[in-house]
Amino acid sequence: MQRWLVAVVTMLGIVGCLIEHAHATDLTDKRPQPTSERNWQIGVTPSYSSGNFDTTTTSEFVYLPFSVRRYFRDGDVSLVIPFVSVTSDGTVTLVGGQPIQTLPGRCLKKGGTEIDTDKPECLALLNAGQGVAGQAAQIVTNSGLGDIILRGRYYLVEERDYVPLIAITGRLKLPTASEGKGLGTGALDHGYGIEMSKLIGEKWLAFLDGGYNFIGDPDGRELQNQYWYDVGAGYYFSKNLLASVYFEEYRALVPGLVNIRDFFFAMNYKASAAWRFNGGVAVGVSNGAPDYVVSIGTSYRF
Repeated sequence: MQRWLVAVVTMLGIVGCLIEHAHATDLTDKRPQPTSERNWQIGVTPSYSSGNFDTTTTSEFVYLPFSVRRYFRDGDVSLVIPFVSVTSDGTVTLVGGQPIQTLPGRCLKKGGTEIDTDKPECLALLNAGQGVAGQAAQIVTNSGLGDIILRGRYYLVEERDYVPLIAITGRLKLPTASEGKGLGTGALDHGYGIEMSKLIGEKWLAFLDGGYNFIGDPDGRELQNQYWYDVGAGYYFSKNLLASVYFEEYRALVPGLVNIRDFFFAMNYKASAAWRFNGGVAVGVSNGAPDYVVSIGTSYRF
C-alpha cells in the first residue's frame, strides 16, 4: 500500500509540476532511507550568492528555504517554503531558488547602461519604482516570500551488483514570489528528471543526475526551457561523514546567453539518528553563473 501511495503522490507532483535542484547539498537524501519510525524531516539550508551573471552589474541573493519532507519506502515528497532577499538592477532574478539572468542582452544598448525601450518586451522589464523610461533600473534590495516548490522522488531500480540506484523526480514551482520586486518571474514552472548513484566499494559514491524544466513566460518576455545535469563523486571518511564534488550545467533561459556552469564542493555529517548537517561552496566557471555560492544547513528527522 505504501508503495502505491508514494507513487501516486510523486506522480501528482510530476503531473502538476521545477531545487529546488540548485545545489542539493545533502547527497544522502538521494538514496533510500532505512525503514524506521523517523519518516518526517524538517530543515533549513540558507545560502548566499554573488556575481555579475554576464551583466555589467553585481547582484546578490540570500535564499532561506524551510522544508518539510515525508519519506516512504520507495521515495519521498517535499514542500519548500523560501524567504529571499535580492539585490539587483532587475536583470537577474531567482528561478526555483537559483539566480539566473532573465534580461535579454538585446535589450541593453551599447555600453550596457540603457534599456532599448523601442522593443515592447524590453520596456516591460522596467518595474515601477526601479527606474525611469530609457534608463536601466537602479540597484535595489527587496525581500519577501520566494517561490514555493513541491517535489517528489520515486525509486525505480534498486542498487545491486553493477546496477546503479535509479530514481525519477518531479518538481512544481508555484509563482508565489513577487515579480514586481524582482524576487521571481511570476510564472509557474514544472520539471522532470532522473537520478542515478552507485556505491563503489565501501567508501566511494558516484552519481549522475539530469532533467528538463518547462519554464513559464513572464509578462512581456519569452524564456526558453531549461535542460540541466550534474556529475560527480563522494567519499565517506566515516559512515557519518561524506565529502563530495560535482560539476553542474544549466541551460541559459535567454537565447544567446552563456549557460550556467559551476563546480560544487559539499560536506554532509550525520550527528545522530535525528540531526544532520550540511554545507557547501560553489564556484562559477562561466559568465552566466554566480561567482560563488556559500550554503550551510541542518535538518531534523522525527
